[in-house]
Amino acid sequence: MSIEQDLDQQLKQALRDKDQPTLDVVRMIKSKVQERRTAKGFAGEVDDALVRDVIGAYRKQLQKAVEEYEKLGERGAEQLGKLRFEIEFASRFLPATMGDDELRVLVAERIAALGVSDAKQVGKLVGDVMKTHRGKVEAGDVKRIAEAILAGG
Repeated sequence: MSIEQDLDQQLKQALRDKDQPTLDVVRMIKSKVQERRTAKGFAGEVDDALVRDVIGAYRKQLQKAVEEYEKLGERGAEQLGKLRFEIEFASRFLPATMGDDELRVLVAERIAALGVSDAKQVGKLVGDVMKTHRGKVEAGDVKRIAEAILAGG
């Protein structure tokens, strides 16, 4: 079953169960997929890879919102719960991400393989890692760890 079909099933079930949080997140994901489908210049098929890409971008957007609501403290607590539910829901459709320790080993191996010796070459390293591990790592995390390793950390 494709991810879109799975989302359709979950939408129907949430309607039957009157599960408003699930309804909200599924509708938002379907809306974002529809936006991509109707975007100017899009002529491809909507497959699982594209849907995962849309869900990944949405999850990233939610994670940034969580950071903002955490700064509000108690005033943002209710919204934080909703955002965390949506992040967890979206994460079900995405491949598991690497932990920091695993990522540190990968980055160290690629630094040695590519012969990267200073921070000016980190972009080349990030591009190389993202080619082979897209969806499993965040470019910002690769950059942060690479800079730490090159700085002697």
